[in-house]
Amino acid sequence: MAKTIRSEAQQALRDKLIQLRKEQGLSQQDLAKRLFCHQSMIARIESGERRIDVVELIVLCRALSFPPEEVLREIKLKTPKDHRL
Repeated sequence: MAKTIRSEAQQALRDKLIQLRKEQGLSQQDLAKRLFCHQSMIARIESGERRIDVVELIVLCRALSFPPEEVLREIKLKTPKDHRL
């Protein structure tokens, strides 16, 4: 499988982050304020235009008051065993 920001696992990660944000009743703007960034950064992450690294995942999870380990556990289940870098 080719490296892509559109992989099933990347989509699962985006979906989870969007779900967490919406469950808290936060807009992209609200989350951006918590992260001291622009709303457009959140939009790029959620739309798949931008990948996030593990440190950013931790920061996002903190802002959403959710354990990053739980996100990783869910994404691990959705990452194909034959996924290549």
